[in-house]
Amino acid sequence: MAARILLVRHGETAWSRRGQHTGRTDVPLLDEGRRMAKLLGERLHRSPWDGLPGAEIRTSPLVRASETCELAGFGGGRAEAWDALMEWDYGAYEGLTPAQIKERAGQDWLIWRDGVPDGETLAELSARADAVVRWARSADRDVLVFAHGHILRVLGARWLGLDPDFAARIRLAPASLSILGWAYDAPAIERWNDTGHLS
Repeated sequence: MAARILLVRHGETAWSRRGQHTGRTDVPLLDEGRRMAKLLGERLHRSPWDGLPGAEIRTSPLVRASETCELAGFGGGRAEAWDALMEWDYGAYEGLTPAQIKERAGQDWLIWRDGVPDGETLAELSARADAVVRWARSADRDVLVFAHGHILRVLGARWLGLDPDFAARIRLAPASLSILGWAYDAPAIERWNDTGHLS
């Protein structure tokens, strides 16, 4: 089993700043997002992580995640792009804010319960997260992934063996660091939504 899986949400984009659902649209990082990625990288290259020399690294192929990976100092051939780490396909709700979606769908809309039209189901997203969990547990080494808010939240839920809608209760900020590991031989959260490197 993996010693741990480190999760990094990409740095800030114009759409994440405005709260727009950013699935497959390839939105670049803002200058602030690039700064966040560099600060995160500085943290991961200091003790106790020391650059994670033995870690296997994967990134979403979308530019906001792959650039975060590169700016954090884990590019240069160390990271492999993996479609399983792409963000939720929001279909007809791509680019909309929660307020705009609620206006269209009804005021009680909740993505974790109601999903998105013409996009990916929560079950499909969960199946991708399960593939990442299986990969992470396939060998005795650390893994580091760079991805997106919703897929990483579902990954956290599935690591713990919980239903994917548990992800509604575990938020993630841009450029945050989370660590999933083990306690008493059971999957556990060691750290979640840590942004101490940004303050």
